[in-house]
Amino acid sequence: MDTKHIHISDYNYDLPDERIAKFPLTQRDHSKLLVYNHGEVNEDTFCNLPEHLPSGALMVFNNTKVIQARMHFRKDTGALIEVFLLEPADPIDYEQIFQSRGRCSWYCLVGNLKKWKEGTLSSQFTIHNSQFTMKATRGAQHGTSHLVVFEWSIIQPSSQPMDACNQMDARTLSSFAEVIDAIGELPIPPYLNRKAQESDKTTYQTVYSKIKGSVAAPTAGLHFTPEVLAAIDRRGIEREELTLHVGAGTFKPVKSEEIEGHEMHTEFISVRRETIDKLISHQGHAIAVGTTSVRTLESLYWMGVKTYNNPDIDGESLHVMQWEPYDCNSDLDTLTALKALAQWMDARGLSVLHSSTQIIIAPGYDYRIVKMLVTNFHQPQSTLLLLVSAFVHGDWHKIYDYALAHDFRFLSYGDSSLLIP
Repeated sequence: MDTKHIHISDYNYDLPDERIAKFPLTQRDHSKLLVYNHGEVNEDTFCNLPEHLPSGALMVFNNTKVIQARMHFRKDTGALIEVFLLEPADPIDYEQIFQSRGRCSWYCLVGNLKKWKEGTLSSQFTIHNSQFTMKATRGAQHGTSHLVVFEWSIIQPSSQPMDACNQMDARTLSSFAEVIDAIGELPIPPYLNRKAQESDKTTYQTVYSKIKGSVAAPTAGLHFTPEVLAAIDRRGIEREELTLHVGAGTFKPVKSEEIEGHEMHTEFISVRRETIDKLISHQGHAIAVGTTSVRTLESLYWMGVKTYNNPDIDGESLHVMQWEPYDCNSDLDTLTALKALAQWMDARGLSVLHSSTQIIIAPGYDYRIVKMLVTNFHQPQSTLLLLVSAFVHGDWHKIYDYALAHDFRFLSYGDSSLLIP
């Protein structure tokens, strides 16, 4: 199949607005579960997911945490400017930027840009009973985004005395992580057509989220509860975590007639050296929770191919380009690729692999690592639907027709599926 010339119109279906779940169920694991197993479709409840999984398998989760990436500033003229955090600029490391105190910069989408031609925006907020001011200055354009420099300082220390255990200057409390928690808004998906509510701060995070950086949740994980995770453990299934920070590009529609004209967004990943070992011990096979875990795991194979072909390759060159898997068409076996990547990390004393991927997975792609997939139901004509179609060898219509005919709820807060091709 010539993947680049796939017509996105072939991946359309009618999704009535009332089938898009605007809010999650009260109990996460009571959502419906569609089970696609070797071409047969059945349904169950998500809390029973472990019963459909093989004991002794490896299950991989994305532990990224959604940040309150949407900020609003009002100009002196009254114009409302929205600044949406996309990715760190200075410092470029996610962990470091959230620990920044007083100043940092991000690449951002800017709403109502024509009203912010020049000047500095400002806003005031409170942290630990102390008053702060935040200033935002727009820099150069960066693709479709803009560089925005944020500076914040204390203007009114807390009038309440600190207890003996907490005798510290309020300035030391103002990390950027705390700033966006105070001033930011959770960026729930645009298709929900509603404002974020206080409840979304809990329901739009997975119960195992840890590493801040995403502007959208890895929604396949929203169904998991501590009880389901415990049942997975009892079944003898190993759980492993990696990190892919989901970017706003996950909602970017495919506007070109053929997918060759669609530019995939870059997303940043972190994978521990121990995770590579776990994959190797499981013969390079894994059950992926969500399309973000899929993109990370499959990218690891292609990074392994690069290190196998060139053990001296630098870290920046490990980035997986959009069409690389189709242009390379490697026949290197998965275990050899993963072992090469592990050796490359060991040679550099790396306990964690920090890299990025722009991979597009579409029909014609040969999956190397992911053997089962837990995922929600995706938008028509989306790259995520292409990924699912590639995974089930083009049988996506059967899955989506069943879901539409049996009252499944769609998209981020909707129901789930387990796909076993």
